[in-house]
Amino acid sequence: MSPPFALIADIGGTNARFALTDPMAAGPELLQPLALRNVDFASLQHAAEHYLGRVGVQPRRAAIALACPVGGDEIRLTNRAWSFNRGELQSALGLDELVLLNDFGAIAHAVPALGADDCVRLWGPSRQALAGPVSVLGPGTGLGVAMLVGSHADGWHVVETEGGHVSFAPLGEEEQEIARWTSARHGRTSWERLLSGVGLASIDAVLRAGPDRPPPPLRDPAEVVAAALDGHDVAARRALARFCAILGSVAGDVALLQGARTVMIAGGIVPRFVPFLRSSAFRERFLAKGRFAAYLEQVQVQVVMHPHPGLLGAAVALRSGRLGEGAA
Repeated sequence: MSPPFALIADIGGTNARFALTDPMAAGPELLQPLALRNVDFASLQHAAEHYLGRVGVQPRRAAIALACPVGGDEIRLTNRAWSFNRGELQSALGLDELVLLNDFGAIAHAVPALGADDCVRLWGPSRQALAGPVSVLGPGTGLGVAMLVGSHADGWHVVETEGGHVSFAPLGEEEQEIARWTSARHGRTSWERLLSGVGLASIDAVLRAGPDRPPPPLRDPAEVVAAALDGHDVAARRALARFCAILGSVAGDVALLQGARTVMIAGGIVPRFVPFLRSSAFRERFLAKGRFAAYLEQVQVQVVMHPHPGLLGAAVALRSGRLGEGAA
Protein backbone atom coordinates (compact mmCIF):
# COMPACT_ATOMS: atom_id res chain seq x y z
CA MET A 1 0.00 0.00 0.00
CA SER A 2 1.27 3.48 -0.85
CA PRO A 3 2.11 5.84 2.04
CA PRO A 4 -0.69 8.28 3.00
CA PHE A 5 0.91 11.30 1.39
CA ALA A 6 -0.36 14.74 2.37
CA LEU A 7 -0.10 17.92 0.34
CA ILE A 8 1.84 20.82 1.80
CA ALA A 9 2.18 24.25 0.23
CA ASP A 10 3.76 27.64 0.88
CA ILE A 11 1.96 30.36 -1.05
CA GLY A 12 3.68 33.74 -1.20
CA GLY A 13 2.98 36.81 -3.27
CA THR A 14 5.32 35.73 -6.10
CA ASN A 15 5.71 31.94 -5.93
CA ALA A 16 3.57 28.97 -4.96
CA ARG A 17 5.66 26.12 -3.56
CA PHE A 18 4.24 22.62 -3.21
CA ALA A 19 5.48 19.27 -1.91
CA LEU A 20 4.23 15.98 -0.54
CA THR A 21 4.95 14.65 2.93
CA ASP A 22 4.30 11.41 4.77
CA PRO A 23 2.87 12.38 8.19
CA MET A 24 3.63 8.88 9.51
CA ALA A 25 7.36 8.94 8.66
CA ALA A 26 10.01 9.20 11.36
CA GLY A 27 10.64 12.87 10.61
CA PRO A 28 9.22 15.64 8.43
CA GLU A 29 10.25 15.09 4.82
CA LEU A 30 9.65 17.16 1.70
CA LEU A 31 8.96 14.93 -1.28
CA GLN A 32 8.84 16.15 -4.89
CA PRO A 33 9.03 19.88 -4.08
CA LEU A 34 8.12 22.22 -6.92
CA ALA A 35 7.96 26.03 -7.15
CA LEU A 36 5.45 27.60 -9.54
CA ARG A 37 5.14 31.25 -10.54
CA ASN A 38 1.86 32.70 -9.34
CA VAL A 39 1.54 34.83 -12.47
CA ASP A 40 1.10 31.64 -14.52
CA PHE A 41 -2.10 30.62 -12.69
CA ALA A 42 -5.49 32.24 -12.19
CA SER A 43 -5.90 30.96 -8.64
CA LEU A 44 -4.43 28.85 -5.87
CA GLN A 45 -6.78 26.03 -6.84
CA HIS A 46 -5.42 25.94 -10.39
CA ALA A 47 -1.82 25.97 -9.16
CA ALA A 48 -2.51 23.13 -6.70
CA GLU A 49 -4.32 21.08 -9.36
CA HIS A 50 -1.39 21.58 -11.72
CA TYR A 51 1.05 20.31 -9.08
CA LEU A 52 -1.08 17.30 -8.15
CA GLY A 53 -1.42 16.42 -11.82
CA ARG A 54 2.37 16.54 -12.16
CA VAL A 55 3.00 14.20 -9.22
CA GLY A 56 0.00 11.93 -9.87
CA VAL A 57 -1.20 11.80 -6.25
CA GLN A 58 -4.63 12.48 -4.72
CA PRO A 59 -4.01 13.36 -1.06
CA ARG A 60 -6.77 13.43 1.53
CA ARG A 61 -5.08 15.94 3.81
CA ALA A 62 -3.36 19.26 3.14
CA ALA A 63 -1.60 22.02 5.07
CA ILE A 64 -1.21 25.30 3.20
CA ALA A 65 0.82 28.28 4.42
CA LEU A 66 -0.37 31.62 3.05
CA ALA A 67 1.08 35.13 3.01
CA CYS A 68 -1.98 36.69 4.65
CA PRO A 69 -4.18 36.37 7.75
CA VAL A 70 -5.99 33.01 7.85
CA GLY A 71 -8.55 33.44 10.62
CA GLY A 72 -11.77 33.27 8.56
CA ASP A 73 -13.37 31.23 5.80
CA GLU A 74 -12.77 33.87 3.12
CA ILE A 75 -9.05 34.15 2.39
CA ARG A 76 -7.38 36.88 0.37
CA LEU A 77 -3.62 37.05 -0.17
CA THR A 78 -2.08 40.36 0.86
CA ASN A 79 0.28 40.80 -2.11
CA ARG A 80 -1.41 38.73 -4.84
CA ALA A 81 -4.90 39.00 -6.32
CA TRP A 82 -5.85 35.47 -5.24
CA SER A 83 -8.82 34.80 -2.99
CA PHE A 84 -10.83 31.70 -2.12
CA ASN A 85 -13.30 30.17 0.28
CA ARG A 86 -11.78 27.59 2.63
CA GLY A 87 -14.59 25.04 2.24
CA GLU A 88 -14.83 25.46 -1.53
CA LEU A 89 -11.09 24.89 -1.98
CA GLN A 90 -11.23 21.78 0.22
CA SER A 91 -14.08 20.37 -1.86
CA ALA A 92 -12.45 21.26 -5.19
CA LEU A 93 -9.21 19.48 -4.22
CA GLY A 94 -11.05 16.43 -2.87
CA LEU A 95 -9.65 16.78 0.65
CA ASP A 96 -10.99 15.34 3.89
CA GLU A 97 -8.97 17.91 5.83
CA LEU A 98 -7.60 21.29 4.84
CA VAL A 99 -5.75 23.37 7.39
CA LEU A 100 -4.42 26.86 6.70
CA LEU A 101 -1.67 28.76 8.48
CA ASN A 102 0.17 32.02 7.99
CA ASP A 103 3.37 31.72 5.96
CA PHE A 104 5.65 33.03 8.70
CA GLY A 105 3.73 30.97 11.23
CA ALA A 106 4.82 28.01 9.12
CA ILE A 107 8.44 29.16 9.16
CA ALA A 108 8.22 29.48 12.95
CA HIS A 109 6.98 25.86 13.10
CA ALA A 110 10.05 24.88 11.07
CA VAL A 111 12.63 26.58 13.30
CA PRO A 112 12.98 23.78 15.93
CA ALA A 113 13.42 21.25 13.11
CA LEU A 114 16.24 23.11 11.36
CA GLY A 115 19.66 21.49 11.32
CA ALA A 116 23.03 23.11 11.90
CA ASP A 117 23.56 23.56 8.16
CA ASP A 118 20.16 25.23 7.74
CA CYS A 119 21.15 28.43 9.59
CA VAL A 120 23.99 30.93 9.76
CA ARG A 121 24.64 32.57 13.13
CA LEU A 122 25.52 36.23 12.73
CA TRP A 123 25.74 37.69 16.23
CA GLY A 124 24.98 36.99 19.85
CA PRO A 125 25.99 34.21 22.23
CA SER A 126 26.62 30.72 20.93
CA ARG A 127 24.10 28.27 22.38
CA GLN A 128 23.75 24.54 21.86
CA ALA A 129 19.95 24.59 22.16
CA LEU A 130 17.42 26.95 20.62
CA ALA A 131 16.44 29.57 23.20
CA GLY A 132 12.94 31.04 23.21
CA PRO A 133 11.11 33.27 22.82
CA VAL A 134 12.14 33.29 19.17
CA SER A 135 11.28 36.18 16.84
CA VAL A 136 10.92 35.06 13.23
CA LEU A 137 10.87 37.75 10.57
CA GLY A 138 12.01 38.35 7.06
CA PRO A 139 11.52 40.23 3.80
CA GLY A 140 10.26 38.64 0.60
CA THR A 141 7.35 39.83 -1.50
CA GLY A 142 6.15 41.25 1.83
CA LEU A 143 7.53 41.25 5.39
CA GLY A 144 6.54 38.34 7.61
CA VAL A 145 6.68 38.37 11.41
CA ALA A 146 5.88 35.53 13.81
CA MET A 147 6.81 34.39 17.30
CA LEU A 148 7.82 31.02 18.76
CA VAL A 149 7.51 30.39 22.48
CA GLY A 150 8.32 27.36 24.62
CA SER A 151 11.28 24.97 24.59
CA HIS A 152 12.38 21.60 23.27
CA ALA A 153 11.53 20.08 26.66
CA ASP A 154 8.06 21.61 27.04
CA GLY A 155 7.07 21.90 23.39
CA TRP A 156 6.82 24.90 21.09
CA HIS A 157 3.85 27.16 20.37
CA VAL A 158 3.60 29.49 17.36
CA VAL A 159 1.99 32.92 17.51
CA GLU A 160 1.14 34.28 14.07
CA THR A 161 1.16 38.06 13.62
CA GLU A 162 0.80 40.78 10.99
CA GLY A 163 3.73 42.71 12.42
CA GLY A 164 5.04 43.63 8.98
CA HIS A 165 2.38 46.34 8.78
CA VAL A 166 3.64 48.33 11.78
CA SER A 167 4.40 51.99 10.98
CA PHE A 168 7.99 52.75 9.99
CA ALA A 169 9.99 55.19 12.13
CA PRO A 170 12.67 56.81 9.92
CA LEU A 171 16.07 57.77 11.32
CA GLY A 172 17.96 60.55 9.58
CA GLU A 173 17.18 62.69 6.56
CA GLU A 174 17.72 59.94 3.99
CA GLU A 175 15.14 57.65 5.60
CA GLN A 176 12.77 60.57 6.09
CA GLU A 177 12.96 61.28 2.34
CA ILE A 178 12.28 57.61 1.57
CA ALA A 179 9.33 57.61 3.98
CA ARG A 180 7.90 60.82 2.50
CA TRP A 181 7.98 59.37 -1.00
CA THR A 182 6.44 56.07 0.11
CA SER A 183 3.72 57.76 2.17
CA ALA A 184 2.85 60.01 -0.77
CA ARG A 185 2.22 56.90 -2.86
CA HIS A 186 0.52 54.68 -0.27
CA GLY A 187 -0.89 56.98 2.43
CA ARG A 188 1.55 55.68 5.07
CA THR A 189 4.84 53.85 5.31
CA SER A 190 4.84 50.48 7.04
CA TRP A 191 7.82 48.23 7.65
CA GLU A 192 6.70 46.07 4.72
CA ARG A 193 6.71 48.98 2.28
CA LEU A 194 10.51 49.12 2.66
CA LEU A 195 11.52 45.64 3.85
CA SER A 196 10.35 43.68 0.80
CA GLY A 197 11.39 43.23 -2.79
CA VAL A 198 9.42 46.26 -3.92
CA GLY A 199 10.68 48.10 -0.84
CA LEU A 200 14.31 47.56 -1.84
CA ALA A 201 13.49 48.74 -5.37
CA SER A 202 11.77 51.82 -3.91
CA ILE A 203 14.76 52.67 -1.69
CA ASP A 204 17.03 52.31 -4.72
CA ALA A 205 14.84 54.60 -6.85
CA VAL A 206 14.60 57.33 -4.21
CA LEU A 207 18.34 57.32 -3.58
CA ARG A 208 19.13 57.41 -7.31
CA ALA A 209 16.82 60.40 -7.77
CA GLY A 210 18.27 62.52 -5.00
CA PRO A 211 16.43 65.42 -3.35
CA ASP A 212 13.73 67.41 -5.18
CA ARG A 213 13.65 65.14 -8.26
CA PRO A 214 11.09 62.45 -9.09
CA PRO A 215 12.46 58.92 -8.67
CA PRO A 216 13.25 56.97 -11.85
CA PRO A 217 11.34 53.76 -12.71
CA LEU A 218 11.83 50.94 -10.22
CA ARG A 219 14.49 48.37 -11.00
CA ASP A 220 13.90 44.68 -10.42
CA PRO A 221 14.93 43.89 -6.80
CA ALA A 222 17.15 41.01 -7.95
CA GLU A 223 18.92 43.45 -10.28
CA VAL A 224 19.53 45.84 -7.37
CA VAL A 225 21.00 43.05 -5.23
CA ALA A 226 23.19 41.76 -8.07
CA ALA A 227 24.45 45.26 -8.89
CA ALA A 228 25.21 45.96 -5.23
CA LEU A 229 27.15 42.73 -4.79
CA ASP A 230 29.06 43.30 -8.02
CA GLY A 231 30.43 46.41 -6.37
CA HIS A 232 30.45 48.84 -9.31
CA ASP A 233 26.97 50.34 -8.85
CA VAL A 234 27.31 52.86 -6.04
CA ALA A 235 23.59 53.64 -5.94
CA ALA A 236 22.68 49.96 -5.63
CA ARG A 237 25.18 49.48 -2.80
CA ARG A 238 23.72 52.51 -1.00
CA ALA A 239 20.23 51.10 -1.41
CA LEU A 240 21.14 47.64 -0.11
CA ALA A 241 23.11 49.17 2.77
CA ARG A 242 20.09 51.30 3.72
CA PHE A 243 17.84 48.24 3.45
CA CYS A 244 20.11 46.32 5.86
CA ALA A 245 20.20 49.24 8.29
CA ILE A 246 16.40 49.50 8.35
CA LEU A 247 16.16 45.72 8.79
CA GLY A 248 18.46 46.02 11.80
CA SER A 249 16.22 48.65 13.41
CA VAL A 250 13.09 46.61 12.77
CA ALA A 251 14.64 43.35 14.00
CA GLY A 252 15.70 45.08 17.22
CA ASP A 253 12.19 46.48 17.70
CA VAL A 254 10.62 43.05 17.14
CA ALA A 255 13.06 41.45 19.60
CA LEU A 256 12.11 43.98 22.29
CA LEU A 257 8.39 43.66 21.60
CA GLN A 258 8.50 39.88 21.83
CA GLY A 259 11.13 39.51 24.54
CA ALA A 260 13.22 37.42 22.17
CA ARG A 261 16.35 35.52 23.08
CA THR A 262 16.76 34.44 19.45
CA VAL A 263 15.98 36.27 16.21
CA MET A 264 15.64 34.19 13.05
CA ILE A 265 15.72 36.10 9.76
CA ALA A 266 14.07 34.20 6.92
CA GLY A 267 12.41 35.04 3.61
CA GLY A 268 13.64 34.94 0.05
CA ILE A 269 15.87 38.02 0.03
CA VAL A 270 18.41 38.08 2.87
CA PRO A 271 20.01 34.62 2.26
CA ARG A 272 21.32 36.02 -1.04
CA PHE A 273 23.67 38.50 0.67
CA VAL A 274 24.60 37.28 4.15
CA PRO A 275 28.22 38.55 3.97
CA PHE A 276 26.96 42.00 2.91
CA LEU A 277 24.47 41.98 5.79
CA ARG A 278 27.21 41.02 8.24
CA SER A 279 29.35 44.00 7.19
CA SER A 280 26.44 46.47 7.06
CA ALA A 281 24.97 48.72 9.74
CA PHE A 282 22.46 46.02 10.70
CA ARG A 283 24.17 45.22 14.00
CA GLU A 284 24.65 48.88 14.93
CA ARG A 285 20.98 49.65 14.29
CA PHE A 286 19.82 46.43 15.99
CA LEU A 287 21.59 47.52 19.18
CA ALA A 288 20.68 51.22 18.94
CA LYS A 289 17.89 51.00 21.52
CA GLY A 290 19.28 53.24 24.25
CA ARG A 291 19.28 51.61 27.68
CA PHE A 292 18.44 48.20 26.18
CA ALA A 293 21.52 47.82 24.00
CA ALA A 294 23.06 45.46 26.57
CA TYR A 295 19.87 43.39 26.60
CA LEU A 296 20.00 43.01 22.81
CA GLU A 297 23.67 42.04 22.87
CA GLN A 298 22.51 38.76 24.48
CA VAL A 299 20.04 38.04 21.67
CA GLN A 300 21.31 35.56 19.12
CA VAL A 301 20.66 36.54 15.47
CA GLN A 302 20.59 33.87 12.77
CA VAL A 303 19.66 33.70 9.08
CA VAL A 304 17.58 30.75 7.89
CA MET A 305 19.28 29.19 4.85
CA HIS A 306 16.95 26.20 4.36
CA PRO A 307 15.57 26.37 0.79
CA HIS A 308 11.95 25.61 1.79
CA PRO A 309 11.33 26.58 5.44
CA GLY A 310 7.63 27.30 4.82
CA LEU A 311 7.07 23.82 3.40
CA LEU A 312 9.07 22.26 6.22
CA GLY A 313 7.00 24.18 8.76
CA ALA A 314 3.73 23.07 7.20
CA ALA A 315 4.96 19.46 7.37
CA VAL A 316 6.00 19.87 11.02
CA ALA A 317 2.67 21.44 11.96
CA LEU A 318 0.72 18.73 10.16
CA ARG A 319 2.56 16.07 12.14
CA SER A 320 2.10 17.86 15.46
CA GLY A 321 -1.63 18.40 15.06
CA ARG A 322 -1.19 22.02 16.19
CA LEU A 323 -2.06 23.70 12.93
CA GLY A 324 -3.97 26.93 13.12
CA GLU A 325 -3.13 27.77 16.73
CA GLY A 326 -2.52 31.48 17.11
CA ALA A 327 -3.92 32.25 13.65
CA ALA A 328 -4.10 35.92 12.88
